[in-house]
Amino acid sequence: MSSSQPKAKNNLACLILAAGKGTRMYSKRAKMLHPLLGVPLASYPVERALELHASPIVAVLGYQRAEVEKALIARHGQGTVTVVEQAEQKGTGHAVRLGLAALQRWEGTVLILYGDVPLLSRETLTALVKRSRAKGALAILTAELADPHGYGRVVRDSRGRIAGVVEDKDASEDECRITEVNAGIYAAPAAFLRQATARLSPRNAQGELYLTDIIAKAATGIGVASVKVSAEEMAGINDRQQLVSVEKTLCRRIVGHWMKHATFRDPETVLVEASVTIDEDAEIGRNVVLRGRTRIGTGARIDAGCILTDTDVGAGATLLPYTVAAQSCIGPGAKVGPFAHLRPGTELGPDVHVGNYVETKKARLGRGSKANHLTYLGDTIIGEGVNVGAGTITCNYNGYEKRQTIIEDGAFIGSDTQLVAPVRVGKRAVVAAGATITEDIREGALAITRAPLKQVDGYADRVAERYANKAATKP
Repeated sequence: MSSSQPKAKNNLACLILAAGKGTRMYSKRAKMLHPLLGVPLASYPVERALELHASPIVAVLGYQRAEVEKALIARHGQGTVTVVEQAEQKGTGHAVRLGLAALQRWEGTVLILYGDVPLLSRETLTALVKRSRAKGALAILTAELADPHGYGRVVRDSRGRIAGVVEDKDASEDECRITEVNAGIYAAPAAFLRQATARLSPRNAQGELYLTDIIAKAATGIGVASVKVSAEEMAGINDRQQLVSVEKTLCRRIVGHWMKHATFRDPETVLVEASVTIDEDAEIGRNVVLRGRTRIGTGARIDAGCILTDTDVGAGATLLPYTVAAQSCIGPGAKVGPFAHLRPGTELGPDVHVGNYVETKKARLGRGSKANHLTYLGDTIIGEGVNVGAGTITCNYNGYEKRQTIIEDGAFIGSDTQLVAPVRVGKRAVVAAGATITEDIREGALAITRAPLKQVDGYADRVAERYANKAATKP
């Protein structure tokens, strides 16, 4: 960790306080690692800081530091975030002291965020930073709450200026009736933060260094400015119930954005992650889940219960109910499902049909090809205009390695066929129903592996007579 940091172009640094264990989560996993719409909680303030072009970004971590740091690197890349460890949690003021050590020569504005407050918008934080710079003051976010219990109360003087913040546990009876609360998000000159946090003392009910104590210091010095924030935006996460509540709020925002040009049949039941893209005139059914880098093309229809992860759906494609797809590409006009499973590496060309109870894995189907019923296609390349009959299986694994099946343009695969890889079926070849194919089939040829049919006349009567005699001789 460098002891000094260069100035960014916009002269903004960000400190993220994310050291706590999150005891109310009742989890072996640190709170910062719990996913919120598929993203670790600790990543949300980093994303906000990046949107504001803050640099450097310093995260103060504690419980499961190595795991949280690894998650941040995986999400944002090596070197995006400088990590400082708070081995012993002595309060938010102590955490900021440690974070400032990574900004020893920083002279610009410092934005202080928390790892468990993910709903803050870029617009709100931009306003906070601008307020701090315009006044040369400490700027804080405040909100009016009908029930302020648990929050620090904002104390103002007779002229309406902020004089300080009193934590809930330390508040007097009169102070408890104050409804304006401190959201805990700050922007201030770095020099002031160094000076103010250096003078903090643990004279409070918790015996900790409260960051809120710097507000009173600013009130008698550089001044305190405030920006109003909604209760929804400042919502923090302390337990699993709050995690779910915040996730619903975040999802509602995302769905609301896409509803400007796409139809959601029941938006309250849909889960859409922030990295998903939905094009105009798409239609999303009930109980749909869209994750990762999924893209829904123009006019595509995603019916009820579909779950898509990192999947590209082409224009005009239709996914019937309860289709599951991951790391797949579905071409324009394709029709998939119901109850289809597209595993990673699946590529469906234009107008392909993959029907009910069909599973694919690393399979590529060319334009107009069909596999409509009860089929497994693994490690398979299928050309254009191919029909794959019900019950077909590509036997791609011999217990040691995966092998490939190739089916060329116009081929017809009869029902209940087993294609034992590696094998190739030539153009316009026909594989008869019930065949087990273990060698390449020539172009235009018919492949049959059925045993000759044998009929035994009178068999049913003889069996019936035998069992009737057994029944008659029983005592």
